[in-house]
Amino acid sequence: MPQPSGAMAFPSTDHTTLNSVPDRIEGHNPSPNDPLRTNGEYLFASNRDLEKLDLATTDNSTLHESESGSLDTPSNSTSEKSKEAILVQWNGPEDPDNPRNWSKKRRWTVTLVVSLFTFISPLASSISSPALPQISSDLNIPPGSILENMSLSIFVLAYALGPLFWGPLSELCGRLVILQVSNIWFLVFNSLCSLAKTPAQMLVFRFLAGFGGAAPQSIGGGVVGDLWSPEERGMAMSLYSLAPLVGPSTGPLVGGWIALKSRWQWVFWSVSIADGILQVAGFVFLRETYGPHILRKKAQALRKSSDRNYYTAFEASGKHWSTYMARGMLKPIKFLFTEPIVQVFALYMAVLYGVLYLSLTTFVQVFTDLYGENSGIAGIHYLAIALGSTVGGQIGARFLNTIYRRLKARNGGVGTPEMRLPLLMVSATTLPVGLLIYGWTANARLFWLIPDLGVFIYSIGIGGNWTCIQTYLVDNYALHAASAIAGVVSFRALAGFGFPLFADQMYGRLGYGWGNSILALICLVIGCPAPFIFYRYGPQLRAWSKATSVEQ
Repeated sequence: MPQPSGAMAFPSTDHTTLNSVPDRIEGHNPSPNDPLRTNGEYLFASNRDLEKLDLATTDNSTLHESESGSLDTPSNSTSEKSKEAILVQWNGPEDPDNPRNWSKKRRWTVTLVVSLFTFISPLASSISSPALPQISSDLNIPPGSILENMSLSIFVLAYALGPLFWGPLSELCGRLVILQVSNIWFLVFNSLCSLAKTPAQMLVFRFLAGFGGAAPQSIGGGVVGDLWSPEERGMAMSLYSLAPLVGPSTGPLVGGWIALKSRWQWVFWSVSIADGILQVAGFVFLRETYGPHILRKKAQALRKSSDRNYYTAFEASGKHWSTYMARGMLKPIKFLFTEPIVQVFALYMAVLYGVLYLSLTTFVQVFTDLYGENSGIAGIHYLAIALGSTVGGQIGARFLNTIYRRLKARNGGVGTPEMRLPLLMVSATTLPVGLLIYGWTANARLFWLIPDLGVFIYSIGIGGNWTCIQTYLVDNYALHAASAIAGVVSFRALAGFGFPLFADQMYGRLGYGWGNSILALICLVIGCPAPFIFYRYGPQLRAWSKATSVEQ
């Protein structure tokens, strides 16, 4: 039965359907072109999708009990009205409260701010890279040791755990409060890194800063899905997807000059100052975008203002918040074990992210040791990663939208997630090509622009591939997108943490040519066949899954 006033309600784990929809539906204005629909159908394609969403619905046994009791016995009209169950939903497909119906200016503003939230944390993950010798000297860390590399990459390890906590919490409390709280958390612990006096303090503060910074990584894609329809989503997703790719490459570019001109503490202070300004922008411009949370708040307000029993299709039958959190924290892990789509792309993204952070930790060494440049000049080469990721993401997004619209038109106006994959079939080939050019030309100490060209080429692949993959996941999992992306983000973070730890040993034994050849082979074997396989078998996998939910 719908929740009484004041009860706390959360999405249920029961796989039930809307078998009994009350006659009264708050906010619905029937029209010939807008037949009566259940709440979720303004967010999803069909009732079948609703059945797969773990959404709570009317408890039939309780409803029948009420009908056989008080509802079937004579009573005054006031009593009947007070016990009437009224479903709260969007006020038609053009409801201004629905984030999809906000003005484009407002939606782009929110998308930009969330993208900047997502940018600042990866920037902080790598900005200390050029300053590692100074940090190691002050904190008595052996140069070139695993402990020195860990002081950089442990930030990324927190990305593996943070999404498992922040993702379900965002579905419980809404996206807005989690973005604000997590960013303040990140700001505090990043600032404390500058006060570290021992290696243990540095590792703890870096890990906790990364834990706070992981939230936008896991729920930002969900915000984009909240705001934009599938036809519009490509461009918005390209902006958001750039952040975790351009951020890590921008960090050492800035950090190199800070390390050259100032104390290492300013590496962390500069990030905190920028993040403080961004937090103010977040307070001003960010608004709640999570549809179920907006509707829950609407139902709660209506229950307080009247004696009627308003509820939403997303509310549950009294499960404790801890039960919901535990289920939500396990959901990304469950996706990694049970969803082939998530499994393959998580593995591929782990390789991409590992290659990215491997490059970030070795770039300065390549251009200082092999080309004799100082740390400031060597940091400029990170522009190759930033520019490549930008080109791959932005140009890729335009092609992504164009291809999607054309394939949808050919398919009778019905879009499918597989229409995101043709671009991935092409962009996946750029990684092995770029890695080979970079590795062998750097190994031969050819003109510095040629290794940069190789880095630029494989960075195009990283940016383009992540845009395609993230959009494909959002299209496949809709309201579960945060959990699906959280699973991918967590798994790729393990590679971002682990790859830099063996970078020195791998390149020391194999050289840059053979070392990058191994990475190129891995990218070729995992990345190139995947889009073809999912383009062919994606619909069958989606029909088998209980978690996918495709919008039209």
